[in-house]
Amino acid sequence: MAGGVRGALGCPGALRRAAVSVRRGMLVAMAGTRKKTSDDPLAPVTVTVGQEELLVERAVRAVIDAARAADADTDVRELAPGDLQPGTLAELTSPSLFAERKVVVVRGAQDLAADTVKDVKAYLSAPVEEITLVLVHAGAAKGKGLLDAARKAGAREVECPKMTKPADRLAFVRGEFRSLGRSATPEACQALVDAIGSDLRELASACAQLTADIEGTIDEAVVGRYYTGRAEASSFTVADQAVEGKAAEALETLRWAVATGVAPVLITSALAQGVRAIGKLAGAPRGARAGDLARELGMPPWKIDRVRQQMRGWTPDGVAAALRAVAEADAAVKGGGMDPEYALEKAVVTIAGAARSR
Repeated sequence: MAGGVRGALGCPGALRRAAVSVRRGMLVAMAGTRKKTSDDPLAPVTVTVGQEELLVERAVRAVIDAARAADADTDVRELAPGDLQPGTLAELTSPSLFAERKVVVVRGAQDLAADTVKDVKAYLSAPVEEITLVLVHAGAAKGKGLLDAARKAGAREVECPKMTKPADRLAFVRGEFRSLGRSATPEACQALVDAIGSDLRELASACAQLTADIEGTIDEAVVGRYYTGRAEASSFTVADQAVEGKAAEALETLRWAVATGVAPVLITSALAQGVRAIGKLAGAPRGARAGDLARELGMPPWKIDRVRQQMRGWTPDGVAAALRAVAEADAAVKGGGMDPEYALEKAVVTIAGAARSR
């Protein structure tokens, strides 16, 4: 019986290719009447253009979240340029007998090989239903042909440019507060940009922290209490130096941060994030790709690479000791201790020591 079915339908590969051909033919016929889906994260193709990592990750996450809201069993595949060989995209986007929704994210699209670019361009002319393709493109001259082809095909485009101008970062901060449903005065937004600097991750984190801690309108005085001082003396810098085992540098940065008004609770929050990231990655399967780990652990791929470098020297016992130190410091700076600054210094020394425990 099985042989009869196989003989009637042909081999699985031929059947799959036939299904793709029929589907693409139908989509080409419908292309003239299809509406633009520029604001729909479930558009057949989305291309992110630019090199601002935070904006890129948010754009990719918006597509994945929308797909999983439509279908909780959505299959997400994240691929680096080297993962795509001729024919790989066709295999990944072959229609499923069960109409499975899938999101295929191609990182570094500007670095794809010429043969793979041909495959992607062919797919752009007739994308497959229930599959969302996301092309992450740096936006420079390299790989411009693929970017032009995506635009010509009507792909949804999300701009993610590096924010090099203070005015752009100011607009970003205003937008963050609006998205969080809070009001901040123009002076407060400017003060935050002046204090934090150019790192959008830190600006976003600061907006979220102020929103969580402060009731009512956020003004310049509030920002001054939390963030007055140099951008270099940020909570994230303290955390990075601590988890890398650089005790002296971390203590120096910590003291400067505290002296210039950085809120201790922000420092303990950053320390906790840094140690938890080490713990998460330490427990992940060895040899897994950054894209897969990013999806599993809820971190952007760039952070996976950074934490991999930071975790050298860490042991499970070290992670446990560091987490205890952070918890003690957090309790102390929130009113449970007599000297918050000493609690922070003790935590930093413990974390740096744990980073060298191997």
